[in-house]
Amino acid sequence: MDLTVWLALVALFFAGGLTPGPAVMLVMSTSLRYRAPTALIPALGVSAANLVWISLAAGGLAAFAAKFPLVLIVLKVAGICFIAWLAFTIAFADPSRPHASASDAPPRGKLFARGVGLQLLNPNALVFFGLLLPSYFDMAKPVVPQALVMMATITACEMFGLTVYAWLADAMNHRFESPAFTKWFNRGAAFAMLAAVIFASVSTVRPAA
Repeated sequence: MDLTVWLALVALFFAGGLTPGPAVMLVMSTSLRYRAPTALIPALGVSAANLVWISLAAGGLAAFAAKFPLVLIVLKVAGICFIAWLAFTIAFADPSRPHASASDAPPRGKLFARGVGLQLLNPNALVFFGLLLPSYFDMAKPVVPQALVMMATITACEMFGLTVYAWLADAMNHRFESPAFTKWFNRGAAFAMLAAVIFASVSTVRPAA
């Protein structure tokens, strides 16, 4: 992969990793409840799902989506439903109990699976991996080495962004001693998750020919 292409890839996913979206909101809500180290478990799940998306992009995801638009619609609907469920659980979490110890957190496998499920069904991922990432592949060169470079680069960018948000939320824990503040923050985070996923779904709609 050419250096200029790699730098453009870093810029794209570094900015993407720092842009609030469903993955960020999931990590922040987990950090606020169970502290930052525990929040990194769903963050790892998000990064693991990214590896699947990159593999699909390398295999021609954009061309597949154009050929089978119904699959894209089903994925969007499933993603909206899944993220709506996550948003509901955040919005109506008990505001009088914002803190819990790591030992009270759900099993690590469940937290990891939440991150994987969210990112696999996240329409935001369609924007980055389905529409943008394929243009970074040079089809005149072997695809596998390029995909491996992308996996390492995107994982580093994603984990950096999610780690920043996890520790930022952890640093805000003292503000959540107020149930009222916690209640409205949770509902704001839930709204942001839904707004991001709906925007991504609409932005990937292709006009009829």
